[in-house]
Amino acid sequence: MNFDAVIHNGTLVTVDDRMRTIENGWIGIHEGVIRAIESTAPDSPPPMAMLTINAVGGIVMPGLVNTHTHLPMTLFRGLADDLPLIEWLDDHIFPAEARFINPETVRWGTLLACAEMLLSGTTCCCGGYFHEDAVARAVAETGLRAVLAQGVIDFPAPGVPDPGKNIDHARNYAQRWKGRSRLITPSIFCHAPYTCSDVTLKAAKAAADDLGLIFQVHVAETLFEREQSIKEKGLSPVAHLDRLGILDRRTLLAHCVWVDEADIATINRRGCAVAHCPESNMKLASGIAPVTGMQSAGVMVSLGTDGCASNNNLDLFGEMGTAAKLHKVATFDPTALNAASVLKMATIDGAHAIGLADHIGSLEIGKQADLVILDTRAPHLTPMYHPESHIVYTAGGADVRHVLVAGRQVVRDRRLLTIGIGEVIDRVNAIAQEIRLSHNVIES
Repeated sequence: MNFDAVIHNGTLVTVDDRMRTIENGWIGIHEGVIRAIESTAPDSPPPMAMLTINAVGGIVMPGLVNTHTHLPMTLFRGLADDLPLIEWLDDHIFPAEARFINPETVRWGTLLACAEMLLSGTTCCCGGYFHEDAVARAVAETGLRAVLAQGVIDFPAPGVPDPGKNIDHARNYAQRWKGRSRLITPSIFCHAPYTCSDVTLKAAKAAADDLGLIFQVHVAETLFEREQSIKEKGLSPVAHLDRLGILDRRTLLAHCVWVDEADIATINRRGCAVAHCPESNMKLASGIAPVTGMQSAGVMVSLGTDGCASNNNLDLFGEMGTAAKLHKVATFDPTALNAASVLKMATIDGAHAIGLADHIGSLEIGKQADLVILDTRAPHLTPMYHPESHIVYTAGGADVRHVLVAGRQVVRDRRLLTIGIGEVIDRVNAIAQEIRLSHNVIES
């Protein structure tokens, strides 16, 4: 077979059903799809291809899948740290969004987020925000794969000043983008049960179902949210969504920190996936999600960073290490969330969570060539006994050398090839200066 690209001289961490690791392996790519995965004898030349990438003994692995983020919120990175969630939202983030979020600022914030993710090994993300048309157009420029949702909330929002039109706006966005791009899949995202009425939640879910799309919602992120739901509705947030008919296999639940065994059983019975965001949950002191309990019950748990305003970065390698160690100390069990399970959360389980497991999430023949090459010739990555442990406990986003999405090289030798990152940084800094001045006035 003729290959468009060949990657050779690397350790292949496939994350396939057998979790195979292939030493001194090579991958052949044709028309954006993996067509060959094999080991080769030392010093054996690779097959001919238009593009040949020497992994130089590094790790070749599936691109990471970030299942929960808000791309334009790079604009608010570090704006209001060390605050409780509700105060952070109501007093800082919502006012800043109302004043500064528009299609132009959304574009530059999104480009910055995509650059950060691609350079740190994330090849696919899922999330939502406002002015999502502008988000989707910006993402398309960068070559990132994404599931992108129009945000829905029962308040005047950027781009949707009349909350009565929030569902129509979301539906129209989703219809415009469905089938428009091979890398971008639309979605609909209700902010939360405490900011969206029952009518809004059901209508948004119905719109997503009509189009066969993933429906996303924040749920059970804080103890306050859980207690308020029980007080006002007599049900936990998860039970409330279940009563509304919101939960099924096309529902992605973000956070799920304050869920009990009954909630977990409901999530599993309905086939929902969960996006776990340990660093954001820790930073906002929301709590520790019972991930090991959810996984034991059969729930598909993936990994997300959340937005830069509450993390404050989009490095999913760091998120993997945090997740593994957090749940060991939370359960007093050093075997909890081992390296292999966390690696799956950030790759194939993430792909399952957003409905793309047939296409991405592992290195397998017939799947899209979304992959990352880590440079392991560094002091902190020497020696290497177990590649999976290296990925989770030792490597970071800065160790990513090459990135391909659908067979297209988008990062080469740690340099982003699709957009000019210097201009993006300059434009975001200019926007940030306006935000800084306004925020100082609000705080004073």
